[in-house]
Amino acid sequence: MSSIKSTAPRKISFESLGLQKSLVEALNSMAIRRPSQIQIACIPQILKGRDCIGGARTGSGKTLAFAAPILQKLSEDPYGVFALVLTPTRELALQISEQFAALGASMNLRQAVVVGGLDMVNQALALQARPHVVVATPGRLADHIRSSGEEAIAGLRRIKFVVFDEADRLLTPGFADDLDECMGVITKSKKRQTLLFTATISPAVLQLKENSKNNIFLHEIATNSISVPDTLAQSYLFIPTQVREAYLVALLTLPANEKKSIIVFVNRAITAEVIKRILRAMEVRVTALHSKISQRERTDSLGRFRAEAARVLVATDVASRGLDIPVVQMVVNFDIPADPDDYIHRVGRTARAGRSGESVSFVTEHDISRIKAIESRVGKEMEKCEVVTENMVIRDTLQQTSAAKREALMDMERENSQSRSHKRKAGSS
Repeated sequence: MSSIKSTAPRKISFESLGLQKSLVEALNSMAIRRPSQIQIACIPQILKGRDCIGGARTGSGKTLAFAAPILQKLSEDPYGVFALVLTPTRELALQISEQFAALGASMNLRQAVVVGGLDMVNQALALQARPHVVVATPGRLADHIRSSGEEAIAGLRRIKFVVFDEADRLLTPGFADDLDECMGVITKSKKRQTLLFTATISPAVLQLKENSKNNIFLHEIATNSISVPDTLAQSYLFIPTQVREAYLVALLTLPANEKKSIIVFVNRAITAEVIKRILRAMEVRVTALHSKISQRERTDSLGRFRAEAARVLVATDVASRGLDIPVVQMVVNFDIPADPDDYIHRVGRTARAGRSGESVSFVTEHDISRIKAIESRVGKEMEKCEVVTENMVIRDTLQQTSAAKREALMDMERENSQSRSHKRKAGSS
């Protein structure tokens, strides 16, 4: 396993890594002038034709570490579908596509984004047009392989690159069948390169390396030894389960926080929807991101939050990995995740690229073991959050928040009842 000192030498540039002038200029236009550690390690190896496993913390520039050399190789031999990038969530797929578009702006790059929630017919037509880069979630690409015909998938049979982004998640049992379907149409070739990038070098990723006959380049930068940034302040609030919403409103509306960009993480989509409605009733500029809303709504929500039209994003773990939202100043764990690594990915949305940030976790009587596991994984105990007190909540937010929650739940039940009624009428007509 290779290693590089934590601070890249100033003399290392993108030109010295072997990237051509047009790509360096494109990077400069994106205000990226010096390569990160993962880029220094992986770009030359990919340009040499090697398979690669790149492990580095969130926010370290992993996407450009594979996108730049892929585009350089494409410029040397442009034809059909050149690269397939597989990623676990729709939002990550769209973000990766945006980075490819920005970097390949001068190359007339053609792309197809193949994710759930968008029109299958339009996606099939885009695949038939032989784009240079396909960015896809495994489930939707597998749907096309099963149902869209040979014309749509023929271009995948000759690809030069296949990329697994967030590889540790893709190599879990939940993606296994769809991944098998996707990989089944890709011809095995000594000329094809396989690239895996992840924030966590999991046993499944390492096993893939062990099982491979190729000489895979593996580079890991502090994916396990440094769990969270040094610039992140971690604290907790110990509160009763039934009044968490009132504490959340109190925290978000503190004078010190009322202008901050904040992500509130929850474990379930229904919780995200309830909290969004409560906060909206309390006149907090809020939007939500979870699996129960349409792809258009998900894209719009993320866009509003990035543009700071909404200052609070209530999200499930679809937003915890890979998404680059540089304005986040605070992360609130309304629900504590079961897996300590999910906590690390969540709080990694803030305190990025050397900036400071803070996280506050709402701990109930049911969460003690989870918090202890997180503290053990992170290697540091959380501080007690002192800025929100019980008296403050009772005085300022409890009554209004309770009323807003009742109204939100009644509205959601009314909407669900109407939806069920419409479905019954449609089924009987």
